Amino acid sequence: MTTTLDKPVKEPTFRRTSAKRRFVNSTATVLVTLAVLIALIPLVWVLFSVVSRGLDPLLDPDWWQKSQNLMTNRTEGGGAYHAIIGTLFQGLLCAIISVPIGLFVAIYLVEYSNGSRLGKVTTFMVDILTGVPSIVAALFIYSLWITTFGFPRSGFAVSLALVLLMIPVVVRSAEEMLRIVPQDLREASYALGVPKWKTIARVVVPTALSGIVTGIMLALARVMGETAPLLVLVGYTKTVNFDLFDGEMASLPGMMVDQRSGSVVGLADERLWGAALTLILLVAVLNIFAKLVSKFFSPKSV
Repeated sequence: MTTTLDKPVKEPTFRRTSAKRRFVNSTATVLVTLAVLIALIPLVWVLFSVVSRGLDPLLDPDWWQKSQNLMTNRTEGGGAYHAIIGTLFQGLLCAIISVPIGLFVAIYLVEYSNGSRLGKVTTFMVDILTGVPSIVAALFIYSLWITTFGFPRSGFAVSLALVLLMIPVVVRSAEEMLRIVPQDLREASYALGVPKWKTIARVVVPTALSGIVTGIMLALARVMGETAPLLVLVGYTKTVNFDLFDGEMASLPGMMVDQRSGSVVGLADERLWGAALTLILLVAVLNIFAKLVSKFFSPKSV
């Protein structure tokens, strides 16, 4: 007696893809590839222009060790030490303030808001801040910090303006990374009796750490290149200033503006492009460091 289980199973038959579908697929592939190549053209062009025009100053040891004090656009010598220090100090202070606030806001929106009115208002305000121009943030800090409270123009005021620009980017990137963490990980932790705050700190955040760090670096790269807050809130000096709370402070974007405002010939032109390349290198180094940190602290596969 034979059963249905004894009958041979027929191999599934597939119809050949129609010529129309193959044509559409090939066309889409060509269009996507062409779009990528078109997008790469200006990126490669910009990178080539900056490297070719700004590499020579960076090869001089004085570029990393000396400031532009007592130098003019036509004077040989000098470096970008004062601008590098200012950019790092302002960016570091901005990150110290922005990262905890942005991360905690993102954790609240993902883990605690549950569609509450406060969560909706917070999301709406973050969306608004995301599109605020840098000059508006600079003018707000100027009217509040300098005009109302009477504090002097300083690098700290610049960092406060940069905070307004960095927080929404950190919130948005961290929020997206936290949302893609599988819910099963949270439920498994709750099943073991782990409290919610410890689950977030020991399971959720480490799982999403790589993406969070990447978002933070993108936000920091954005604010490090801003110019409007520098011009409004601190000005530019050719000397080294380590005090974030008093006096004018140099920065790489400010150095580019200073070199551009003079006679852009000869050495001034080289220093302008050199400052641009230095800023790109600083951002690249920060990104590499962030990748290493996120890889070290991310969960290890067994």
